[in-house]
Amino acid sequence: MRKNLSLYFLLIIVALASCRKEYDDVFDESPDTRINETLAAYNKTLIGAPNGWKALVYPSALEGTAFGFYFKFDSSNRVDMFSDFDSVSAVTVRTSSFRLKSLQQPCLLFDTYSYIHVLCDPDASKNGGYYGKGLFSDFEFAIDGVYGDTIKLTGRLNGSKAIFVKATSQEAQDYYDKKRNWEFNKFSRFLTYFKLLTVGSNKYDIYVDQLYRRITLKWISNNGEKEFRTNYYFDNNGISFTTPFRDGAVSFASFSDIKWDVSAQRLTMKAGENSAVITSSIKPQVLDKEAGKRWYNSAAATESYWASLSGFHVDGVDDAYGVTNIAGFNFMFYYPVYDGEYDFAGILPAERPYGPAFTPVFNTNGTVTFDFSGLAFGQIPENESATIGNIITKYRESEGFYFVQTGESSYDMVNAKDARTWITWQQ
Repeated sequence: MRKNLSLYFLLIIVALASCRKEYDDVFDESPDTRINETLAAYNKTLIGAPNGWKALVYPSALEGTAFGFYFKFDSSNRVDMFSDFDSVSAVTVRTSSFRLKSLQQPCLLFDTYSYIHVLCDPDASKNGGYYGKGLFSDFEFAIDGVYGDTIKLTGRLNGSKAIFVKATSQEAQDYYDKKRNWEFNKFSRFLTYFKLLTVGSNKYDIYVDQLYRRITLKWISNNGEKEFRTNYYFDNNGISFTTPFRDGAVSFASFSDIKWDVSAQRLTMKAGENSAVITSSIKPQVLDKEAGKRWYNSAAATESYWASLSGFHVDGVDDAYGVTNIAGFNFMFYYPVYDGEYDFAGILPAERPYGPAFTPVFNTNGTVTFDFSGLAFGQIPENESATIGNIITKYRESEGFYFVQTGESSYDMVNAKDARTWITWQQ
């Protein structure tokens, strides 16, 4: 019995020794050596792309929204970049530093402030996002893998996604020669809130959220009202949709060859293979006649108010009445049934709020008009009487306002007279 046990233990020792030998054969280098080799391989891949990389970064706070970049990495740990975030970064090269580092897995770090940091800047005024978090993007990325000419990455802090694809020589040259087509950004230069997209004989109301890169089309078909939404991103020729559009025989997934005509107030383009044009419109084809009531009742039911951080946009001018210049300005607001009889359309500065008292009228055509009582809440400073006067005059337009719901808790209020004035309300 003892002899059999001895033989048994001997066999175990031999087996373990054999396993250890196989283990040593597989991992014949130290972990540090292996990770350094991996980082060196990734670095070679990054700097080895002769024409650099075109990239899309998807901030985690904006589902489906992509911002475009161009990167050209060099052997001195420097990177040239462009970004389609705004008109300056789209045509102005910026050089930053980068490094590859192992942080539990291989990571690409952009370690000096650059265009890619703008998306996650905690100062929301830089990107239109959230204070403290920006757009929940990243500047440190874990490398998920290299797949042919593509690199996939994931942000280490906010989990944003990024995709790098090797650029062609023409794509790279277009960046440096400022030849990419950014004309779609001219959409913001329309003087009217409403715009109409015409593709052949088909017409669509078109709404564009340029910060979040979203397009909404609305139209009336034989089957009633229709709506289509998609995100978009910039490419060399214009913009591409993340979801292709189809309406019967009409289909397209991009706008290309875009040209802005300032005197005619129109954008001409190709929608896929179709000629198309976007023009100004005073009234949408698809009108949500209940939007004004929803806007009003949602605040009235909770005894709350709607706020605007920037006041009225008029004839292409943001904050046309200069409310943001008022000392201590916080926001404009509309407070339904403030005192049991009148609504309070006021301004909240550092001290007490003040502003006119209105009574709304909800019309069958979908507009909301505002009857001015001649009264005001609070003490209106003498030096702000002109500003308040302009606001009262605008509210009192006899044609009233259309309301467009833009989110779960946001509406745009657009004057029905000529659609050249609007204000954004949020809760």
